Amino acid sequence: MNFKNSKKKQLFNLSILVFIVCCYFPSTSIGSDRMKTIPIDYVPASFPVNFSLFTAGSKQYVAFYDSSHQLTLAYRELHALIWDTSKLDSKVGWDSHNYLSLIMDSEGYIHLTGNMHSSHLKYFRSSIPFDIHSMQAIDIMTGKDEDLTTYPEFLRNPHGEIIFHYRYGRSGSGYEIFNLWNAKERQWKRLLDAPLTDGRGHMNAYMQGPLLGPDGLYHLLWVWRNTPDCATNHTLSYARSEDLLHWESIRGEKVELPITLEKKQLYVDTTPVNGGLINIGIKIGFDSGGKLLIGYHKYDSSGNTQLFLARFQDGVWMNRQVTQWKYRWDFKGYGTIVNELLIEPPKPSSTKGRLVFGYHHVKYGDGQIAVDENTLAPIETQPMETLYPKDLDSVRSPFPGMVVNKVFDAGKAPEGEHYLIRWETLSPNRDQQRQEISPPNSLLELVRYH
Repeated sequence: MNFKNSKKKQLFNLSILVFIVCCYFPSTSIGSDRMKTIPIDYVPASFPVNFSLFTAGSKQYVAFYDSSHQLTLAYRELHALIWDTSKLDSKVGWDSHNYLSLIMDSEGYIHLTGNMHSSHLKYFRSSIPFDIHSMQAIDIMTGKDEDLTTYPEFLRNPHGEIIFHYRYGRSGSGYEIFNLWNAKERQWKRLLDAPLTDGRGHMNAYMQGPLLGPDGLYHLLWVWRNTPDCATNHTLSYARSEDLLHWESIRGEKVELPITLEKKQLYVDTTPVNGGLINIGIKIGFDSGGKLLIGYHKYDSSGNTQLFLARFQDGVWMNRQVTQWKYRWDFKGYGTIVNELLIEPPKPSSTKGRLVFGYHHVKYGDGQIAVDENTLAPIETQPMETLYPKDLDSVRSPFPGMVVNKVFDAGKAPEGEHYLIRWETLSPNRDQQRQEISPPNSLLELVRYH
């Protein structure tokens, strides 16, 4: 068979792969875990950008960029092995900031946003419930502060209503916007009268959260950044809320919005500029009693990068260094940087009385620090504990420099089932197209595990 069109060849190869996987490898056993994979499509492998997976009952949706960088929405019923796809009018360049966020409202309408980095809002919504072929580009919500948008995220308030969160402005000079969706009236409005955080034109907050914790509160963690240079992160801070409307400090002190650097009652760690704090290196976690834990990294007194845990105790933040690494990640500059250290949220260990703090380190590999739950004193370094089969973290591509990307399900699957999507790419290239030889396209696949 002679293919002149490479796209047709890819689709043919994908259909053959679907046949092989479905017929000959319907279920893969790894240790005591059961795992099943279903191919979705080929995607770019020369740079990473996060996709989105959302399960709603028996329906499952994936938003991604295909091998031609075209925004694509895929759908299947959970019993099906083949995906239905719809191509949307948006193409990504090489910017790893331009990730996707997907959600479904209470009436079954699909909401999708992404492909933005200090650019105009890009927003799609279905005109027919559950139907990927009825997606329409709306590109407007409230019509205000939507021309310089970045970091879109859908979440839900305590009533199950959809909240849309994004940064307005540019790195080093921006503020956080929250919109509320009325599913009955199919209309957006501002959730907050003022921005949640505001750098007053001198900086902006890079945030983790808001995250709904086991205590029923929304937890927000951030660093301030003075310029687009990632080395100018500083001042780790925290706030919490019952309803995403009213905010307070860890001590219960009410906080007027917008949150600014001057609100010192929100400080967790006052590490200055060039101190080793970075927005991708802060995580919200919880101990076995559901109490807040904060994991982060910064430089120690010798200038080496170390992991730290923070817990509010006896009226003050207890910040504990838990590693003794002889390595400095000297990050700086603009654009999406190559990550030499990624951390996991601290969490209870499978061993009673311990917490674990996981990491992915360019020198020390993948692992986790086990600490005493009461004192946070480090006990030992262990292999990483994962809920998914560990084999998924192994690179399969023979092309040098490839890494594994995983995105977990943002929806709600049937009880006992867990899903993620997996693909392999090179590391970021400061959001620029590579001039050297790039790898062929990567297979995006759905993984079900339990």
